[in-house]
Amino acid sequence: MKKFINGPENLEAEITRGLALSKPGLLRQLPGSNVLVRQNLKKDKVALVFGCGSGHEPAPGGFVGFGMLDAGVPGKIFSSPTPDMILKGIRAVRTNAGVLCLIVNYTGDLLNFRMAMEMAQMEGIAVESVIVADDVATQKSKSVGQRGLAGVVLVMKIAGAEAEMGTDLYGVKETAKWAASGLRTVGVACRPCVIPADGEPSFELGELEMEIGMGLHGEPGVMRCPMMSALDTARQMLELILLDCNYENSEVVVLINGLGGTPIMELYVVNEFVHQYLAEQGIVVYDTMIGNYMTSMEMGGFSISLMRVDPHLKALYDAAAVTPVIRR
Repeated sequence: MKKFINGPENLEAEITRGLALSKPGLLRQLPGSNVLVRQNLKKDKVALVFGCGSGHEPAPGGFVGFGMLDAGVPGKIFSSPTPDMILKGIRAVRTNAGVLCLIVNYTGDLLNFRMAMEMAQMEGIAVESVIVADDVATQKSKSVGQRGLAGVVLVMKIAGAEAEMGTDLYGVKETAKWAASGLRTVGVACRPCVIPADGEPSFELGELEMEIGMGLHGEPGVMRCPMMSALDTARQMLELILLDCNYENSEVVVLINGLGGTPIMELYVVNEFVHQYLAEQGIVVYDTMIGNYMTSMEMGGFSISLMRVDPHLKALYDAAAVTPVIRR
């Protein structure tokens, strides 16, 4: 295992401190925890909280700031943050308008966020949640259901902008749910990452193999096959998305998300075909985001997300945001 770390024991804390030090005008680390919050906290607007395992950087902390998250709560590598850490984040950003938690659909995240929300409600904090389950490669009848993938970043942007407008808690929640309802994602991997604590790959793939539908932590996908070209890979992925959701005559935001080990140039190659294919299907691309937004350490691969947008969602998507990753 070759990694530029000091050891797995304090890795999550070092990640958090490094990010906080990179943007001291934007971020503040809560004492005694790895929770990151906005420097300029809201007073009378809905606050947004999101958490996920470390190893998915820049999520969650990279999206903390004006127009997006008020608190980002990281867990250990590939593990949900604990209820007490989530509760610290909720407490730190609570406002009279309430708190909305965005939750990716994994068993640990659901259990821990629900426990933290119950404790917050016992303290008199108004808190609601929206579950993001955008992975089309997992069937709703299996396990916890459809997983949450990189598409949650788009929901953060929409909900954060709605909150900055001064919309009440239930209004922000409904807008986030509406955005999530038109959101679909599928991923692909060609190389595993190596878990720092044990030095072992997160899964095994042959030298010339790839897997479509693989999750962020190496969960099984829907098709393992020989490596294909960018064009053929993207076609297979888009076909899965369009089988799950009808985007005909719609406008969409496209998110092409790198998993950490795939060069941006390859994502641009994928994007060319994505635009071509969607145009052939009568789907209009409103905007495209390309880059590493929710990674899996150094995993080789990427995901494609489509989010349907209407005039209101487009305005929210275009609204100002200032975070370590997104600035507009």
